[in-house]
Amino acid sequence: MKKIIIASILMISGIIQAQNFQGMAVYESKTSTAEFAKGLSGNKDITPEMQKQIEERMKKMFEKTFILNFDKSASIYKEEEKLDAPGEQGGRRMMASMMGGGGTHYKNVKDKQFIVDREFFGKEFLIKDSLPKYDWKMEGESKQIGNYTCFKATAVVKVNESDFRNFRFRNRDKKETETKTETVKDTTKAKKTNFTEDWEMPKENTITAWYCPEIPVNQGPENYWGLPGLILEVNDGKTVMLCTKIVMNTKDRVEIKPVTKGKEVTQTEYNDIVKKKMEEMQEMNSGPGGQQRGGFRMSR
Repeated sequence: MKKIIIASILMISGIIQAQNFQGMAVYESKTSTAEFAKGLSGNKDITPEMQKQIEERMKKMFEKTFILNFDKSASIYKEEEKLDAPGEQGGRRMMASMMGGGGTHYKNVKDKQFIVDREFFGKEFLIKDSLPKYDWKMEGESKQIGNYTCFKATAVVKVNESDFRNFRFRNRDKKETETKTETVKDTTKAKKTNFTEDWEMPKENTITAWYCPEIPVNQGPENYWGLPGLILEVNDGKTVMLCTKIVMNTKDRVEIKPVTKGKEVTQTEYNDIVKKKMEEMQEMNSGPGGQQRGGFRMSR
């Protein structure tokens, strides 16, 4: 068995070392909506019918297909294009960006840099930053993913605060206990349910990755990289990205280069922009009648 694996690695390594090598991997991404459903169930402003509709939409929103095109040092990761209903294109792009999709995600492991375009409230951003450094721990476990033998690695990573998939439902019992100790001054505000108060963003998360030494490229979905083989599966406890198809030395060539359109920002700057906008929206929805008082503002 070991001889077969070694021979396979040597054969694929030879293909990858070819001057014009390019590969393609398809990933199915699914995010659990259990915590979101838990949060909706306690909101008095949402009827059971509304909750069911929201859950169905969220489930559809969190099931995505991505294509990773890669060569020896760089890759582009992009959501598979789908036809939108009339009038949905703009809103879908923004929601996709907030939920881990949309745009083109470029990684260059040689330069240790990533570039990704994001749309947020009608504004185009170009996030350009260094690739995150993962302190991978090799766990010594293996499993089959399709025809490939993969090995397990784990790492504790800093959470991307602009990716809404990372939100976690706050402990409601603790929240209610804290609320009871406070003096309610504004009765109008007290009667209104503030949905955002039930959620929190963790600072870090533990991820599990399964990589394949048979495909010796330092690549993976989204911003994941740094293992001695293509990452075929990533699980952060809520979102699972699983490779379902691999094509080596593809005939249909794809230009692997970053996009250039958008206001250039770092990941931290973009996170701050998103956080500020969400705080603005929370304040607007907490005001008299919950009416919005203005649009998106971006400093230049």
